Amino acid sequence: MGIINVGPKGSVLVDGNEHAMDTKDGLYVGMGSKEIVFSSGSDNNPAHFYFLSSPAHQNYPTKKIEISTTEPTHLGSPAESNVRTIYKYIHPDGVKSCQLCMGMTILESNNVWNSMPCHTHARRMEVYFYFNLPDEAIVFHLMGEPNETRHIVIRNEEAVISPDWSIHAGAGTSNYIFIWGMIGENQTFTDMDAVNMGELQ
Repeated sequence: MGIINVGPKGSVLVDGNEHAMDTKDGLYVGMGSKEIVFSSGSDNNPAHFYFLSSPAHQNYPTKKIEISTTEPTHLGSPAESNVRTIYKYIHPDGVKSCQLCMGMTILESNNVWNSMPCHTHARRMEVYFYFNLPDEAIVFHLMGEPNETRHIVIRNEEAVISPDWSIHAGAGTSNYIFIWGMIGENQTFTDMDAVNMGELQ
């Protein structure tokens, strides 16, 4: 299981071991854990946790992931309205898991596009969870096969599942943050099939 705190301070108790979680901190919970308890630092300002879980056949230790300990990857350009920073939380070169990869992408102010030019990856599926959108803002999340794309209107704190054959990209009416989680037998982040912009329909 991968957990990221998308709200105020809180904690996660895993089999009696407490992990304090600040905003944007993550936690990997290894296979075989029995009891998981979520708590808030304040009843008046509750924590808000987002988590993904996947099957596992190998055990890796439970480990807290502070966003400050992840290696940021800066991508995009102002001209393409996609300046963003990717933070990898659970991945082969960081906190290891059996099949789950998980991270967060933060778009800078005045930037709205993510994951374009788009891609697919046939050896894993992906879930996007969009948050930090203003009340009236929306994201047009693009999915589908490259020759037959579709869109879904996503609002704050909504998630969308992308099958392995589907593209996954989006554009919003404001900047936003999204958590991405991939599940599959191949965890190599760069193993993806790029889609030429001219192929999109």
